[in-house]
Formats: sequence, C-alpha cells, structure tokens
Amino acid sequence: MSAPLRLMAVHAHPDDESSKGAATMARYVREGAEVLVCTLTGGERGSVLNPKMDRPEIVANIGEVRRAEMARAREILGVEQRFLGFVDSGLPESEEEELPEGCFALHKLEDAAAPLVAAVREFRPHVIITYDDDGGYPHPDHIMTNKVSVEAFEAAGDPDRYPGAGDPWQPLKLYYQMGFTKERFEALHEAMTERGLGSPYSDWIARWEDRPAKWPVTTRVPCGDYFEIRDEALLAHATQVDPDGFWFVCPRELQQEIWPTEDYHLARSLVDTELPEDDLFAGIHADEVEPACH
Repeated sequence: MSAPLRLMAVHAHPDDESSKGAATMARYVREGAEVLVCTLTGGERGSVLNPKMDRPEIVANIGEVRRAEMARAREILGVEQRFLGFVDSGLPESEEEELPEGCFALHKLEDAAAPLVAAVREFRPHVIITYDDDGGYPHPDHIMTNKVSVEAFEAAGDPDRYPGAGDPWQPLKLYYQMGFTKERFEALHEAMTERGLGSPYSDWIARWEDRPAKWPVTTRVPCGDYFEIRDEALLAHATQVDPDGFWFVCPRELQQEIWPTEDYHLARSLVDTELPEDDLFAGIHADEVEPACH
C-alpha cells in the first residue's frame, strides 16, 4: 500500500483553521490524507467577538478557553493539531501602537521559523497551506505566519540550515489561501440579492475597489459537501464566532450552489502541474510518496 498524502496548514491563532480552508482539510482527511494544523500562537490577546461569551470569567481565562475551543474544532475536523508556543501579538488599533514585548511578530525570523521547520521535518508534508504576504488581512501575526511558512518551505529540505531540527524534508507545494476574494463575495452578494435575502457583503466588496487582487486564484478545491463540518468547527470557537453573526448570514445551501470550492494560489511548486487545478495534491503521485517518520 502507498503511504498517505500529507497536508500541513499553518495558522496564526485558534479559529483561523476553521475560517480558512476547513472544508478542504475535512475533505482530505476523509479521503485518507493526513492533515496537521500548526497554530503558531495561543490567541491570548484575541478579543471576545461573540457578545454571548463576553463574560468576566471568559475574558480572564481567554488563553485557556481558546485552547479548549481549538481542541473541539480539531476533533470536528478530524485533523492533528499542535501549538508552536508563541504569544499572540494582538491587533494594534493604529500604526503608531507598539506591539507587546516578546510577542510572535517581534521575533527574529530564524527564531520564529525554527519550531515550524522542526514540525515540517517531523510530519513531512507534501503540501503546505498558509496566508499570502499580506496575511490575508494585515494582522501582524498573520503577516509573520506567511514569513515563517515561506522560510520553513525553503529551509526544511536543506541539511545545512536549522541543524538539530530533525532530518531534512522538502515539501513539494506551497499555497496561499484565497478564501476572501472580491469575486467570491460578489457572487454570493448577487445570489442573495436575487433571492431577496439581503446581503451582508457590500462593505466587503467595497474594500477591494482600491485594492486589486495581488495573487490570482490558481486552484479551486471542490469541498461544498464539507461546509457543514466547516461550520461546526467554526462554532466550536465560541469566543470568536457569533452563531447569529456574519459567518452564517448566507445560507449554507446557497454557498454550496454558488461557490462550492475553497480557493488557493500556488506560490511554490517543485512538481509539474497544470493550472488551473482542482486538487492541492495535483502533480504528486501516491506511489512516489515516502512514508512519514512520526
């Protein structure tokens, strides 16, 4: 029997894995792939975004609460998951606000990437997914997550870099998640408007008017059948996701009809593949895959 394909998703905080690429991961796990989520920080400085959870005992123990939420989401998705030990940087209210001392975004790149390089060498993923170089949105931890992901992709296979972090392993493909695109929101906005449902997406669409797409979508993974699992995982992050809020305004059935994919940009590839793709593992052949060491 051939070894399973392996996918690593690199995220900044608990809940990011459920709002970005969750249905993709759920699909691949259920098709026999191994999936590992690496969460770089504990989300300790995250605000409570669900008013139903904005209680003193929650706020006082937000780090512990978010780890418990992550454990539940991990179980729902069926993935492996590990925290890499950095402290949430928080989201500054202005460009002038200084980041907290010791937070993830202030680490030197080599120090911030070292745990991820070690995880790559242990798990031996064929594919890594993460954010683009703007972080998907300009949160300092998201931007730093892109930097360390690119660094790990390029360094993990080099025996001369990061000595002591395990035997070298070279991932084959690196993707940026493109889930929040103008094209997608325009399609959902039009569909909801046509059905008289009202649309929450006008403000989102307006944000792209002066911000042309930097990275084209190269890969659309069909995963509409797994949107229910995605939504269950999102709801597990109760401090971050209001069940009556933005995430669930568009009916799931409409999303499955209008936009049944999760979308990506192929940023690096060491295998031949034809664009556009519908599979993150396109070009990687199961009979050529080496088994993992973990």
